[in-house]
Amino acid sequence: MKKYYLLIFLFFSGLIISAISPHDYFTWALEVFPAIIGFIVLSLTFKHFHFTYLTSVMILLHCFILFIGGHYTYAMVPAFSWIKDIFHQSRNNYDKFGHFFQGFVPAMIVREMFIRLDIINKKTWIPFLTIAVCGFISLLYELLEWLVSVSSGSAGDSFLGTQGDIWDTQSDMLFAIIGAVFMLLFVSKWQNKEIKKFRPVSI
Repeated sequence: MKKYYLLIFLFFSGLIISAISPHDYFTWALEVFPAIIGFIVLSLTFKHFHFTYLTSVMILLHCFILFIGGHYTYAMVPAFSWIKDIFHQSRNNYDKFGHFFQGFVPAMIVREMFIRLDIINKKTWIPFLTIAVCGFISLLYELLEWLVSVSSGSAGDSFLGTQGDIWDTQSDMLFAIIGAVFMLLFVSKWQNKEIKKFRPVSI
């Protein structure tokens, strides 16, 4: 269990560092709140159900992606601005990187829950339903971005982060789907090995 405490320490370290002089605190709060909500949910349910260490590490990685996006805003992450200049891209694509993981990590979460909680009787449906759930999560997040932007006006522009791309919402959802598919193709066998270490969960 000590290795999970290490993840908790790293989570709060990343959260605190990201809160030091961010681009603006409104955007920072909007970007990091999913990580904070996720931490609360995982903490409250840990005794009854906790994810494999592999999935937990990936969840932490996703939190770091959110922390970085919250600190700089997704349109101004320095490393991806450098990539933009080197490869003559039209925009900072850190948000696409983030949305890829918005599909990749939820796919790990959803798939592990499907298997360990024995939610799906026909296992052949798990890949399709995993992708469907991840696509729905991405859709809800895009609706949230739209709602915040409409409600807050220009203050929500950094959170929306379209960078002038009229197809930003659609491409965000596409990258989330790609992330989910990538996880299923290349990480599912590794995840299966980790899941086998756990006893079946009864609820």
